[in-house]
Amino acid sequence: MRIALVGDTFPPLRTSGAVQLRDLAREFARQGHALTVMIPSSDLDAPYSLEPMDGFEVLRLASPRTKDIGYIRRTIGEYRMPFAMRRNLGRSPHRNTLWDGVVWYSPSIFHAPLINHLKQGSGCRSYLILRDIFPQWALDMGLMKRGPVFSVFDAIANHQYRAADIIGVQSPGNLAFFDGAKGVHSELEVLHNWLGEPGTTPCSIRVSQTRLAGRAIMVYAGNMGVAQGMDKLVALAERLHGRDDVGFIFVGRGSDVARIRQDIESRNLGNALVFDEIDPDEIPDLYAQCHIGLVALDHRHTSHNIPGKFVSCMQSGLPVLATINRGNDLAEMIRANRVGRASEANDIDQLVDMATDLLAELQTDPALPSRPRALFRATFSADVAVAQICEALRRGETG
Repeated sequence: MRIALVGDTFPPLRTSGAVQLRDLAREFARQGHALTVMIPSSDLDAPYSLEPMDGFEVLRLASPRTKDIGYIRRTIGEYRMPFAMRRNLGRSPHRNTLWDGVVWYSPSIFHAPLINHLKQGSGCRSYLILRDIFPQWALDMGLMKRGPVFSVFDAIANHQYRAADIIGVQSPGNLAFFDGAKGVHSELEVLHNWLGEPGTTPCSIRVSQTRLAGRAIMVYAGNMGVAQGMDKLVALAERLHGRDDVGFIFVGRGSDVARIRQDIESRNLGNALVFDEIDPDEIPDLYAQCHIGLVALDHRHTSHNIPGKFVSCMQSGLPVLATINRGNDLAEMIRANRVGRASEANDIDQLVDMATDLLAELQTDPALPSRPRALFRATFSADVAVAQICEALRRGETG
């Protein structure tokens, strides 16, 4: 199939979305599809750039800046983004390409004008990979209130849903969200998160050369922002500070990194270290030096989320300690597959007890690392995701 894959993040960016799209693109190419990744770029001096990469091609289309700027400028930039991409697509070698399917990744919620343009020009089906249910999660977190602003974002999100023939959500619990989505008649299915082959780049962080050498390491690698509720993990490190056999490593970027680093220093937590973001291909080697993966989601969330960091832990054979919102499907997945502990109570005492239990299980259950790897192979591999997307796109073929 000739497929257009649209997103707003891609390497050299290091976000989890960029890694996911890269791995998905590689797998589309490995399975023999002709793939073009379409990405907005605010750094181009020309309308577009087209480059080959790992068996597919990346078409970067000039568009307004949307990253690392204030909320108002970002919103304006994201609103303009699909129109700029559509205009500059018309100046590229793919201006008249006929696609067999269009796939796009959300966030962002603003891609619908470009998606409808691609669909209508080719008469093909479209697949929305929905990872964040925005603006609902912002409402849950208190970042947004019901009112005109919320209504505008909600209308834009619904426009995106209506552009999709198929919507793949990341967890069964998210299917219920669409019971109240007005005018959305897309096919719905669960498309689990995925990762491709693990990177082999040696990690710049060497635990053996830090003050945590020789300890059982609990590691958090990923975004540290308001949606994660990182304070619970810092509180856990403080409660376990008296154990000289346990250490904590926090790696990543986000709005809370500086605050978390200062908090750890002010509490004199000698059992915790904070590092800046590393290349995603270094993560497997980092995890090979650690023993338990940490997953955190703010307890105010009402949607279901299977974070990319959970998937990468499963791939590396790391059991997880998760502190997440009540009712999240991730909790049952962890329990049913015996790959760690999950706290839904927003209770630090329970989290400490679960951490203690999991640390003990590391010593008594030598089969523990094999269960995360088995769950990854069965559920979260990129080849499963690509096969599912292509099967869904082909369901609508008539000739």
